[in-house]
Amino acid sequence: MRRIIAEDLDWSLATVSSLSNLCLQCIVNNFEEKPIYEELTSSEKDFIQNRVSLSLPLHFAANVFPDGVYWKRRCEQKWKVCDVSNYGESWKRMFFERQLENIIELFVPGITEPKTVLDMVTLCKDHIKKLNIAQLLPPVKEPQTEDEEQATELTLENEDDKSGMDHFDFRILLDKLTNLEELHLVYKVKSCGMNFEWSMFEMTNRDCESLAKALKSCKTLKLFRLHLSHLEDKKCRLLVKYLLDHPSLRTLDFSHNVIGDSGARAIGKLLTKSKLEILNLYDNNIGGPGAKAIAHALSKNTTLVSLNLCLNRLNDEGGQAICKALLNNKTLLHLQLGANGVTWLTALSLSSVLAQNNTLKSINLSCNTLGEVGGNALEEAMSHNTSVTECNIHLTDIEERKVSVINQMVWNNQFRKQETSPREKNTENAN
Repeated sequence: MRRIIAEDLDWSLATVSSLSNLCLQCIVNNFEEKPIYEELTSSEKDFIQNRVSLSLPLHFAANVFPDGVYWKRRCEQKWKVCDVSNYGESWKRMFFERQLENIIELFVPGITEPKTVLDMVTLCKDHIKKLNIAQLLPPVKEPQTEDEEQATELTLENEDDKSGMDHFDFRILLDKLTNLEELHLVYKVKSCGMNFEWSMFEMTNRDCESLAKALKSCKTLKLFRLHLSHLEDKKCRLLVKYLLDHPSLRTLDFSHNVIGDSGARAIGKLLTKSKLEILNLYDNNIGGPGAKAIAHALSKNTTLVSLNLCLNRLNDEGGQAICKALLNNKTLLHLQLGANGVTWLTALSLSSVLAQNNTLKSINLSCNTLGEVGGNALEEAMSHNTSVTECNIHLTDIEERKVSVINQMVWNNQFRKQETSPREKNTENAN
């Protein structure tokens, strides 16, 4: 028996592809003209997804390939950082969510065609669960002549009445995303350079109205976050008006805005009508009257579990009102009142709550002036409380010895909870 040995010393029979692989490679090479996929086995589908061209038209690939290796390859080709855990372990969802976010963030009103967005929506609407929009571009302003500049200076007009300053209109989008659960928005421009204007960092009245109507149409939305957008009372009231009867909204985040007492009163009304579970109003201008309105709603509310009012202007008028509301509220678990100018008076009110309320689990009173009296009141109250497992009292003028004692009580509650949890699980398993 004789064998013909190839002159190429690296050649071996192992390098010869099987006939099935050659056929599959032929399918890959001609996939766009003759897509054969559904008829294949799972291993053959993996072969196709690993080798088919990434330049396939998106409308074609979206209808052919389910979630898998193909979409992983497209994601890694387009973006350097790809953490699929943020997208429910779905590569296809990651691709379409980030692709739609990019289109919206680069959308220039008056120049970009709305069809650009709508065409993408038809492909991805079933895969979009969360949108995190990091910028919204205003329209491009045409350079003014000297005569036009003088005319503008002599004319007193409301900037919000100029259609040239409106941003992306979410009404064309949100009602079509039937699986959208989270929407994070910020009205700002990430890299404005020397073209900086304050108007790039806030929404107009028309923006607010169109956004409010869009939110109402998105019945599946569970979380809405609008931050760093100079949201003031008038716009806050308008947004709340359209959110009052929202069927699924559970988390509302208006942090880092300029909401005052009037806006806070509207939010108080929202608490009485909605089923909100988390409310974040961190870093706004809410004072005592606004806090009283929220407190009134809180005393009747049965769904809210977390309230963040840090870095506002509650003072003792608002701080005491919030604390007294907790005498009737039995659902709130997390309360944050840091940096609000409250004193020992609020600490006394909270102490009377802690002695009776065994629902609260975490409290933040940091960066306030509680002093010796406030420290004594909290120490006495914590000696009777078994539910609080987190208590932030940094920078409150409470002497270190008392801070240490209070922290020890909190740690005891933590330890007690850790011991109780396994017992509860064992009891449940036994039942």
